[in-house]
Amino acid sequence: MKLHANAALSLNQRRRLARRVVEEGWSLAEAAKAAEVSERTAAKWVARYRAEGELGLLDRCSAPKRVPHRTPEDRVEAIAALRRLRFSGPELAELLSMPLSTVSAVLTRSGLGRLGRLGLEPARRYEKRRAGELIHVDVKKLGRILQPGHRITGNRSSRKLTTGGLGVAGWEFVHIAIDDATRLAYAEVLADEKATTAVGFLKRALAFYRRHGISVEAVMTDNGSAYRSTVHAVACKALRVRHRRTRPYRPQTNGKAERFIRTMLGGWAYAALYRNSADRTAALSGWLEYYNFSRRHGSLGHRPPGARLAELNNVAGSYN
Repeated sequence: MKLHANAALSLNQRRRLARRVVEEGWSLAEAAKAAEVSERTAAKWVARYRAEGELGLLDRCSAPKRVPHRTPEDRVEAIAALRRLRFSGPELAELLSMPLSTVSAVLTRSGLGRLGRLGLEPARRYEKRRAGELIHVDVKKLGRILQPGHRITGNRSSRKLTTGGLGVAGWEFVHIAIDDATRLAYAEVLADEKATTAVGFLKRALAFYRRHGISVEAVMTDNGSAYRSTVHAVACKALRVRHRRTRPYRPQTNGKAERFIRTMLGGWAYAALYRNSADRTAALSGWLEYYNFSRRHGSLGHRPPGARLAELNNVAGSYN
């Protein structure tokens, strides 16, 4: 039984009211006044008690027994079947010549309101057992900041830093590496994503992991040109690490890197108002320290990567 805060009649109150009239001989007006309800309400509960006994005092479903305009079951099944093929609400409405509001109501009622991974193959999750067994590497492109934007200054004319309306600010490239087993992460903001730059980052990343007692065995990247280059292949061989690439058009294979980038953007790149790119870059090392040794990670039992590293009996190091 669900009662709002000001309800006058709980189940016990209903029972007391009905018994006063039926069994104790109270008048309807007296019983209604004692229960602080109208005579009409009191009469309703007394009538139910006389007809059904204790069961008549329970709440009844307020839904109508018949809905003349309810969507037919075969149409509901068609909507559900097409939804599992990842049709959007507007697409279903157009295909079935139905109002979008009706389609949305059917999807919500059927528990199919959000697509999510509906109709997709199940996610294949994995986690390496040893630190360094696999390092995920990726690159994220960020727009360079030349000066505070109009959201800070309130002056939209400051956006005209261009000649002929073409932007000259350019891009910066955040190279990241994250250990599969511990989620210990390393990142640098670099000028480009060329093969030589990627190789230099890889060397520094491996040195970072060595300082933390981690010997890297393999590196996973996407199929970017830098990672398919001969220079990168030679560097991996010289560094004695196996290079594994994801399947084309399957970024989820490198999902830990993709997820770390999302976390990094929200916690660092877009989390503050920076005067310029140099300020943003300077804030990265502090955020990495927080991520690695303070921020709780859901997939690590709400512990930071540093705690996971200690659990796997690796020697903790430093950034310096």
